[in-house]
Amino acid sequence: MDERIEIIKKWLGTGSINIFGMPFSGKDTIGIRLAEAIGAKFLSSGLILRTENKDDQEIQAEMASGQLINTDKFRSIILPYIEKKELEAFPLILSSVGRWEGEEYSVIETAQKAGHPIKAAVILNVSESEIKARWQKSREGQDRGERQDDRDMRVLDNRIKEFKEKTIPVIETYQKRGLIVSVKATGDREEVYTNVIESLMHFALQSNQ
Repeated sequence: MDERIEIIKKWLGTGSINIFGMPFSGKDTIGIRLAEAIGAKFLSSGLILRTENKDDQEIQAEMASGQLINTDKFRSIILPYIEKKELEAFPLILSSVGRWEGEEYSVIETAQKAGHPIKAAVILNVSESEIKARWQKSREGQDRGERQDDRDMRVLDNRIKEFKEKTIPVIETYQKRGLIVSVKATGDREEVYTNVIESLMHFALQSNQ
């Protein structure tokens, strides 16, 4: 694994990787582990909104219903994190930052100006039936805490609907730019993580040719 990590690190530099997928596809889990492995900083828009904006009742209500926050709020709250001076020397792992069609352009531009050009967009591919099975297992084990957007199946359905309608076009933009790294994300966490590392390594090698 070390050689693969070194290949990814050398290719990435201070660039960034944006990870996309449906809810419960493992974006944060994989993103945090990948960031630790390559010495990157991890940024999750959902985590920022749930923790640092927990007193904003409008945002929390939108998220609790499974909706994405509006683009103006996204740009004013999330984009400045990419530009933080203390992150300048590090690569970034972004967890689905810019999920609403049109936001990807602001993310790409901001990351480029901040010295963290987006070099890949990882897509964690999981079936909808698997997503719902993971949701049920999570509810039984309470392994994600008391997140409002995990509370019932109707909210999960809304989140899946938002992904299909608003995020798929974002992914298509990255596809047109030749940045997509598609990863099979079924199986256990270790298997998915290994798939991500393998896929990124091959993408990095191809990009350097």
